[in-house]
Amino acid sequence: MDGMALGKDYATQECSIASALEVIGERWTLLVIRDAFYGVRRYNDFLVHLGIPRAVLASRLQTLTAQGILEKRRYQESPPRDEYVLTDRGIALWPTLRALGLWGREHLTQRQLRIFRHAACGTELGPYGECPACGTVVPVPDVEVVPGPDLSRDPADPVSRALLKPKRLLQPVEVDPA
Repeated sequence: MDGMALGKDYATQECSIASALEVIGERWTLLVIRDAFYGVRRYNDFLVHLGIPRAVLASRLQTLTAQGILEKRRYQESPPRDEYVLTDRGIALWPTLRALGLWGREHLTQRQLRIFRHAACGTELGPYGECPACGTVVPVPDVEVVPGPDLSRDPADPVSRALLKPKRLLQPVEVDPA
């Protein structure tokens, strides 16, 4: 090392991976996107499920909205409250999150926390989001997430408790008020 500080961006890189990291490469960002796939939409639900600092969450939501990955939608007027929903651009990140999750499970945790399956037939998805039984790549809205054998059955936060029930990706998570 020559003592130079690590740059804040990848301006000198002519690479699509570097360009993607400019948008989704910050710490917490992919976990916010993961939660949006699970149906987390409201600021406080992201906050309690992720344990993320408020300022960091606000910054990530703002960036993801500005980049067209999340869409901010008003769900209450008085007081004004918004929710965050994945756009088509955000949904296109599903194969990336799927691959990263499988890599982490295989090479780091060796634990199956969630199972993703084809809602139509109940078959667990293959590594590329395909249904081995039906022979098709399963569209994200047709993916059901269920607790895996290694997931805690007594989580502390209400979002994690809500995710103990099987549900389709992208459908709003139904959090019981604590």
